[in-house]
Amino acid sequence: MPLNSPPRILLLIPHLGGGGAERVMELLARNLPAGEYEVHLGLVTEAENGDRGLPAWVQVHALGAQRVSWGAFRLLRLIRRLKPDLILSGIFHLNFLVLLMRPMLPKETRVLVRQNGTASAALAFGGLPWYSGPFYRLLYRRADRVICQTKAMAEDLVKELGLAEDRIAVLRNPVDVDEIRNSIRLDLAPWEGSGPHLLAVGRLSREKGFDLLLRALVLVRREFPAADLLIGGAGPEEAALKAECHALGLDPAVRFAGYLASPWSYFPGATVFVLPSRHEGLPNALLEAAAAGVPIVALPASGGVADLLRGQPGVWLAPEISAEALAASLLAALQALRPGERFPHGFVEEFRIDCAIRAYAGLIDQTLAARPT
Repeated sequence: MPLNSPPRILLLIPHLGGGGAERVMELLARNLPAGEYEVHLGLVTEAENGDRGLPAWVQVHALGAQRVSWGAFRLLRLIRRLKPDLILSGIFHLNFLVLLMRPMLPKETRVLVRQNGTASAALAFGGLPWYSGPFYRLLYRRADRVICQTKAMAEDLVKELGLAEDRIAVLRNPVDVDEIRNSIRLDLAPWEGSGPHLLAVGRLSREKGFDLLLRALVLVRREFPAADLLIGGAGPEEAALKAECHALGLDPAVRFAGYLASPWSYFPGATVFVLPSRHEGLPNALLEAAAAGVPIVALPASGGVADLLRGQPGVWLAPEISAEALAASLLAALQALRPGERFPHGFVEEFRIDCAIRAYAGLIDQTLAARPT
């Protein structure tokens, strides 16, 4: 790389258009200052470098692997060709792959990994392969820094994996608050019926707790017979959730909308946004709903979620993780809310994209400055 050229940064995710982790990395690619960094985006499981609406200065590398674990050779070849000054990996199974390959990477390349969930809960309840625990403990020590979204997540990593506190950075997820607020004035998705309308967004997997939400909806509809639910997301539990929905007699009340590229188009008509997760780091869907002012009903999916939401106006936080507790919180919210009521949710301001990107840039600069000369 020529002298005085900007640092070359390689951001890594499986693909665009996924969940919150992918959204965070996309926002970083779009918003890291082009004059200060040479930004590359590696998409391990995408096959074509098509137009994705990214800025012209972001160089996209689609590696075309069928699965992340099968992309090791292609990823290593890309890294050796680019010789990035710093790699930032955005999701745990890709973190494992990058850190496993660390001894084969260019010596000067620094590695940051972003932790997108609470490690202890993921290991205990997330259905991860048996080797995930040993991999976490062995491989995360190879990272220059591990990024967490909340202090509670960081404390969990220290306790669960024995990582030193100075190897962990707590950075807020970037949320494009202004884009969301402007979009909901223009792009409105219709809701049917009188409601109340419940909205939940996330990957259809067990940790997201949509089965708890379906059982809670049965209890809610005893008092609000017209209550309905829209679930935005795709994932391995889709068939099982649809079967449970049918078994509970909820087919007329529940719509599975699939992956939503812009979930905020459903925010204007939503009575409440529901977070039914069993365990969760700090989901972007929750923050995006907060940016739009939608009332929130949530389970205490992690210490970070509970700390953020506890005592906030317009938020009903259940005392425990169960369908019954979720139903009770939903009923309390629906009984208290006026039609169309919205809240400022001031806590979302610290996640604004300019503040969050500045913090990520600061960590990148700090990590690069610490390289041996």
